[in-house]
Amino acid sequence: TFLDRMINLVEGAKRKKTPNEIALNILLLGLTIIFLLAVVTLEPFAIYSGATLSIPVLAALMVCLIPTTIGGLLSAIGIAGMDRLLKRNVLAMSGRAVEAAGDVGVLLLDKTGTITLGNRMATEFVSGPGISPEKLADAAQLSSLADETPEGRSIVVLAKEKFNLRERDINSIGAKFIPFSAHTRMSGVDFQGREIRKGAMDSIEQYLQDNGGQMAPEVKAAVEDIAKKGGTPLVVAEKDQALGVIYLKDVVKGGIRERFAQLRRMGIKTVMITGDNPLTAAAIAAEAGVDDFLAEATPEAKLKLIREYQSKGNLVAMTGDGTNDAPALAQSDVGVAMNSGTQAAKEAGNMVDLDSNPTKLIEIVEIGKQLLMTRGALTTFSIANDVAKYFAIIPALFIVTYPQLGLLNIMGLATAQSAILSAVIFNALIIVALVPLALRGIAYRPLGANVILRRNLLIYGLGGLIAPFIGIKVIDMLLVLLGLS
Repeated sequence: TFLDRMINLVEGAKRKKTPNEIALNILLLGLTIIFLLAVVTLEPFAIYSGATLSIPVLAALMVCLIPTTIGGLLSAIGIAGMDRLLKRNVLAMSGRAVEAAGDVGVLLLDKTGTITLGNRMATEFVSGPGISPEKLADAAQLSSLADETPEGRSIVVLAKEKFNLRERDINSIGAKFIPFSAHTRMSGVDFQGREIRKGAMDSIEQYLQDNGGQMAPEVKAAVEDIAKKGGTPLVVAEKDQALGVIYLKDVVKGGIRERFAQLRRMGIKTVMITGDNPLTAAAIAAEAGVDDFLAEATPEAKLKLIREYQSKGNLVAMTGDGTNDAPALAQSDVGVAMNSGTQAAKEAGNMVDLDSNPTKLIEIVEIGKQLLMTRGALTTFSIANDVAKYFAIIPALFIVTYPQLGLLNIMGLATAQSAILSAVIFNALIIVALVPLALRGIAYRPLGANVILRRNLLIYGLGGLIAPFIGIKVIDMLLVLLGLS
């Protein structure tokens, strides 16, 4: 069944760690191992040189040198990102989801309701050869009586307005309604021996062939003509005969082209996902200004497309609201489910937009990039901060044995005990001092990676080197003043 297919696809979908997450883990692990080895080798060196090192001193050195600053701030940065999204009515399931949004390279957007207004309306009945427009309108209305979508209701209204066909009660005439599904891509009605179907051209063509019929060239030409205009053609058929085409018209949202241009400047590729035929999809894509499109999309096709982009090293974001979107939402690195959507879609995604506004993805990406910029800046500060502590602790440990190390005592700290105690106190205070910055975040600017790196090195790298020299010296002076040195 359709549900079984969706369950199997969701179970096969799996999110991977982002490149930034992997890089940070490797960096923190590598630095921890290096500093651990440095501390462990100090004891043999001290024994060889005749110096005395106590366990508390080595423990203090270890605490000061390993990257505890950024480790202590990572949770605050992630929570702050989730909080900023929540203020925009987007519920993120984890800080990792927000982080992934900042690294997104490909954005998959559903056409209907996201790129277009979503209220496609029937505007014309184009009858096939030998079929009167009234007969086509009657069949179209019958197949849409139980269709509560805006498209279905507009077909019923158009038939009434153009041919005075009164709406009939589908239950009173003993009809069986065939609902639309993503698998068949058509719907219809069975009653009194009649079988009426409406749907995409390829689906109806297959339906006609199964019933021993063929689609007339005139009907195919009408489908192509409507598609080239950017409309959605729905073919209506009864058993083995194509009756004609319904012209559904949709309108591209105002300002959407400018928003896609903004995403392009951020280095993000936009891909429109639609169930329309390739001609209609191409016309809408050109008008909206997206970079690519996937026409006649099925759940399997969406999943395949996402995996193709991911295999090339891209992080993919997607919005969706239906059960048929669940596999793709589960596979995408950032899956934003609409609050108005199905429970399956919300369970599969790692974010839920409470306003059900798919264009909010742009804001999500910006908040994700702000999170990455904040983490990058504080990581730079943390590493520079750890390097500066060497000048406080290492000379203090061996200055008695090797007086020449006094040249490295740039801070002019009073005693070895004072140096170590000052470094430990500073290490604890700096984390608390940086929490407000971690929560507020670095102001987002659409800058390139090289520009951001140079800026972080200049501001936070240099700041990370200078701050410990000033902070540790001030604490050392206070300890001397209090007689604790």
